[in-house]
Amino acid sequence: MSIPTEPVGSIPRPRALQEALGEHAQGRLSEGKLTELQQRATVDTLARLEALGCPVLVDGEQSKPSFATYPVAGLATLDPHGVTLPFADGHVRQLPHLTEGPFRYQVRADSYLRDARRHTGRPLKQAVIAPSALSLLYPADAIDGYSREAFLSDLADEAEADIRGCLEAGAHVVQLDFTEGRLALKLDPGGALLDGFIALNNEVLGRFDEADRARIGVHTCPGGDLDSTHSLDVDYAGLLPKLFQLKAGNFYVQLASEPDPERVLGIIAEHLPPGVRVFVGVTDPIDPRVETPEEVRDRVLLAARHLPVEQLGTCDDCGFSPFADDTSTSRDVAFAKIDARVRGTALAAEALGL
Repeated sequence: MSIPTEPVGSIPRPRALQEALGEHAQGRLSEGKLTELQQRATVDTLARLEALGCPVLVDGEQSKPSFATYPVAGLATLDPHGVTLPFADGHVRQLPHLTEGPFRYQVRADSYLRDARRHTGRPLKQAVIAPSALSLLYPADAIDGYSREAFLSDLADEAEADIRGCLEAGAHVVQLDFTEGRLALKLDPGGALLDGFIALNNEVLGRFDEADRARIGVHTCPGGDLDSTHSLDVDYAGLLPKLFQLKAGNFYVQLASEPDPERVLGIIAEHLPPGVRVFVGVTDPIDPRVETPEEVRDRVLLAARHLPVEQLGTCDDCGFSPFADDTSTSRDVAFAKIDARVRGTALAAEALGL
């Protein structure tokens, strides 16, 4: 037995693609040329991950506008001035809000998966946005003729189809990005917002059988954008007990950047359900220093002192470039950290006699 290790998702885009995204936004580059560069970046990402010996690959989200908004890219019924997400360094991301219904995805995640499958035979992971995040698209003021209840019903159907499409396309695992979980406790310390997020996500996850849920995971982190976070100051003790109520077979938990990882591991150990696997973060994407394999090994061994090794895996804390315009981490640094994760996890497995 070995310890499984997986990436979370996004990887910084090559410089040529970054420049092309800006030119395309200004109308100076055709859609076809942008798509060509995105394809090249996807092929390069898969090849570099494979060369590092990664047992599970991702396309690095090279073609996504962001981890959160890919389903609504091109949707005409959006106003750009929706919910704002403030980060600790003062920068803000803003979601759009819906102006009319019915709500339908414009892009499904299996399209990225099927494209990546053309370039590799290795196991492929596909990240999707959690329905709880997209629930923030509904405005505070109701939409005439389209109630919030009707929106949430449509959203659940669309999110189910997004996940199911990836499973049917052969995803090794489908990962729901749930970064808004920890943020919910910052926005509403009383917990009602988080409870609503958990209920909505479980409404969708409950539509899958046990075999499917073994291939579904949930990722949590305090956000990671432009080398800053939006909710690292929120105590994990408020989130993790509720996180593990989600009907998923895998959990990807940011841990490397936590000030007291051993305390967090104790909380995980107390609430981890039987039969599920928790992938603990062993590299910090927003720290410019590249971890050594030995540091990663020691982080894994610490986790193994608290968690059953048969329920343990490793991951990066979060994606390296969740928004397409994030250039705060270089592509080479991201791959170096991934290399350290893979090698360090193998060292830990060896030390544990696996």
